[in-house]
Amino acid sequence: MTMRVHRRDRPAISLVAKVGVMVTCLAATLAGCDQGTKVEATAQPVKFNKSLHDRLPEAVRSAGVIRVATDASYAPASYFGPDGRTIIGFEPDLAAALGQVLGVRFEFINVDFQSVLSRLAAHQVDVVISAMTDTTDREKQVDFINYFTAGTAILVQRGNPQAITNLKDLCGKTVAVEEGTVQVDLLQRNSRGCPGVPINIKTYPTNSDALLELRTGRAAAVLNDYPPAAFSASDTKTRGNYQLASDTQYEPGAYGVAIAKDRSDLRDVLRDALQQLIRNGVYAEVLHRWSVTEGALKTATINNGLVHG
Repeated sequence: MTMRVHRRDRPAISLVAKVGVMVTCLAATLAGCDQGTKVEATAQPVKFNKSLHDRLPEAVRSAGVIRVATDASYAPASYFGPDGRTIIGFEPDLAAALGQVLGVRFEFINVDFQSVLSRLAAHQVDVVISAMTDTTDREKQVDFINYFTAGTAILVQRGNPQAITNLKDLCGKTVAVEEGTVQVDLLQRNSRGCPGVPINIKTYPTNSDALLELRTGRAAAVLNDYPPAAFSASDTKTRGNYQLASDTQYEPGAYGVAIAKDRSDLRDVLRDALQQLIRNGVYAEVLHRWSVTEGALKTATINNGLVHG
């Protein structure tokens, strides 16, 4: 499966996000994003749904806030805007639209990806929205509301000095990757099949850390989901450093909003709110704004990632 992200040098920031999301940054790291021309809105206005609001757990209705853990180092899903404090991307925009449907605010909290599920288990947050692939192993811990689909891509230095085109070419080379991601497992499985020297897998707390290793030549490649890899290879601020090894996507699967298994009431109302956004076109408009429409799902599902591991 392949998916192309049609590049725009200046992705617009949603007005929905500006009015609907309050972002709390616990660990700020700056990632660039240019603002610019807005696309024509083709969706219906986001409408408050009282029946869905009334189905929210009482504690959420009283607080008026749904707390979201995210790793804001993964453009264009969730990352820091030009001010270094505001988290932007298609995930905050979708959350903002969900907030308008439900009459609550989504509050994003930046944490390392490796710790998002532990924070969820400790009830420090209500959900995780962080480009997290829904896998059978993760479903043992949490439930997922599926909202997007993507596979893994190989990102290399601009010019591809080591002539990497596929996973087999990574044997004997150092590859940087973010801790806790499905890409770590993918690399480990492929390393076992190397005929000679295995892949030297180096893990880092954030994707920004992994990209630094590639940019400075300490790693031959980084494995990312396809949209972030394509973003790094095409954004005006980073495309001089990176390129895709190929357009191939490995092991595509669905992203999911992670939620504790004992909160099925919140899970179901969020799924129904997302389905409303899909039905009225708001969901498609958000993905179009961020040039990731080929990752769209037709239906909001639960635990339907179809990824093993």
